[in-house]
Amino acid sequence: MGRIDLYYMPFSPPCRAVIMAAKLLEVDINLKFTDLFKGEQKTPEFLKMNSLHTIPVLDDDGFFLYESRSILRYLANKYGKDDSLYPKDPQKRALVDQALDFDMNTFYQPFFDYWIYCMIGPAPHDEERFQKVSKSFPIIDDMLRKSDFVTGQNISLADISLLAGVSSVHAVGFDIANYPNIVRWFAHCKQAVPDYQELNEKGVQDFKKLWDRFKEKQKTKVKTNS
Repeated sequence: MGRIDLYYMPFSPPCRAVIMAAKLLEVDINLKFTDLFKGEQKTPEFLKMNSLHTIPVLDDDGFFLYESRSILRYLANKYGKDDSLYPKDPQKRALVDQALDFDMNTFYQPFFDYWIYCMIGPAPHDEERFQKVSKSFPIIDDMLRKSDFVTGQNISLADISLLAGVSSVHAVGFDIANYPNIVRWFAHCKQAVPDYQELNEKGVQDFKKLWDRFKEKQKTKVKTNS
C-alpha cells in the first residue's frame, strides 16, 4: 500500500465520514489539515487535485478523488478485507447506494443549504430551510424500523455517512429525541465505530463552536442593520 493522504478539516461531516470509514477498514491515512478559512483549498497545488476546491480530497499514491461518498466506495472496494461495509451482492449494495444517495440529496444537501444561509445569509435562521432538514428525520426513523442499521443488521458505508451528518445536525439544535429508532441507531453506531469520540465527536464539537460563532455574528449584523 502506498501513501494515502486525506485533505480535511475536522468540523466537516463528509471528512469525518471518510476518517471513520478508514478506521473501520483498517486503512492508514495521513491527515493533511486544509484551512478553508485561509483559502488553502484555492492554491494551484490543491486545484490540481480538485478544481471544485472542496474537501475532503483523497490522494492515494497520486490518484486523486473528491466527493466523500465516492471516496467511501473507493476505499471499501480497494482496501476492504471483506464486503461487510459495502456488500458485493447486487441487491444489498443497491440498498447501501440508495441510502448514500438519500443522505446526499435528501438529508445533507438541505442541511448544508440551511447552514450556509445561517452563516452568510441575511438572517441567523430561516424557518422554511429549517423544516426541509427536519423532514428527513421521519424517513430515517422509518429506515431503522426493522433493523439496527439503515440497510440491515450490520453497519455500512451509508450508516457512516449519515452518522457524520446526523451527529452534527443534532449538536446544533435539531432534536432527535422524538425518533426512537434514530436514537437507538445513534447509540449502536457509537459502539460500532472504533475511537468514536476522537474520530467524530471532537469534530462535531468544532462544528458546533463554528456554528455558534457565525450565528452570533449574524444576530449582531441583523441588529446593526435594523
